[in-house]
Amino acid sequence: YVLRLPRAAFVGVLDDDERVLMMWRHRFILDKWVWELPGGYLDPDEDPAACAAREVEEETGWRPRNMRELVSFQPAVGTIDQQNLVFLARGADPTGQAPDINETAKVGWVPLSEAYSRVVQGEIVGAGSVAGVLATLLAKANGEF
Repeated sequence: YVLRLPRAAFVGVLDDDERVLMMWRHRFILDKWVWELPGGYLDPDEDPAACAAREVEEETGWRPRNMRELVSFQPAVGTIDQQNLVFLARGADPTGQAPDINETAKVGWVPLSEAYSRVVQGEIVGAGSVAGVLATLLAKANGEF
């Protein structure tokens, strides 16, 4: 079996204190509460960076700045064909809009220094969020920001 899905974009938004913007939500398939980066499916012919920014706004109520692509990956190449793009945004401004209640129970700024341990502890499990956290940590380690 092969599952073909639309492309998706995820964003690691970092503030000046090197905290990453994340959403706390329940994933019914796993029956588990997890932290996730904002993200979602691209509309047909939508620019990936524009999609990523739109998803941050819709899901968190924050407008990201300085978007740049970090990495592209396929989440499960033996079964699924779905390009996932991870972006990094330095800074964000509140829009004044409430986060989408269908997307998140709460929005929080998680210290980047704690993000890896949250992955290891199973609090961050989605492929896009795990890849985004790891790519952001690697970019920091390589002095890219």
